[in-house]
Amino acid sequence: MRSTSEQILLLLKSKGPASTRSLAEQLGVSRQGALQQLEKLETEGLVQYDLERQGVGRPSRSWSISAKGQDRFPNTHAQLTVELLDAVRAEFGEAGLERLVQRREAATQAGYRQAIAETADIAARLDRLTRLRAAEGYMAEWRPIEDGYLLIENHCPICAAAAACQGFCRSELAMFRALLAPASVERTEHVLAGARRCAYLVRPWTSSSSST
Repeated sequence: MRSTSEQILLLLKSKGPASTRSLAEQLGVSRQGALQQLEKLETEGLVQYDLERQGVGRPSRSWSISAKGQDRFPNTHAQLTVELLDAVRAEFGEAGLERLVQRREAATQAGYRQAIAETADIAARLDRLTRLRAAEGYMAEWRPIEDGYLLIENHCPICAAAAACQGFCRSELAMFRALLAPASVERTEHVLAGARRCAYLVRPWTSSSSST
């Protein structure tokens, strides 16, 4: 079972900034108990806060996970991966690196496609895909919204590799589009662009949208 401090880090990672009161309510602990854990995490450099004024009275703290706190979540073999990518680029050039990315995309997509082969409904496929991504460390989730669905990845376990070779990000978007067709998929938030997560808007095609 996760400790309270671990649960706080997970909540801030997956849900974004939150007040002390909100975190206490989500954890089922007292506000003072949550504050003690937060201040301890702040001392360790794992969380930080901004002051937000809401109406009359003292401003409240809005807590968020720090860069050091982000490092608590796995970035799969980051240094080794970056070194291997640099070696491939040096040996085979950008074209060779792109072929590597495409091969990885094809293999990953084939595995996903087999796992969702019997799910014709987009929501069902999205649910299956999200479970697969979550098992791989992406902290993935999805939810219906007014004009479609939102696919969220709260963590990127290959972030260092994606920063070194952004072909991985292009590949991921292309793969989601292939797996979730007939639907349009657009990336609306991107970790490498400074967002705290990657998010994708999934809109099922309609007869009117497919004819335009």
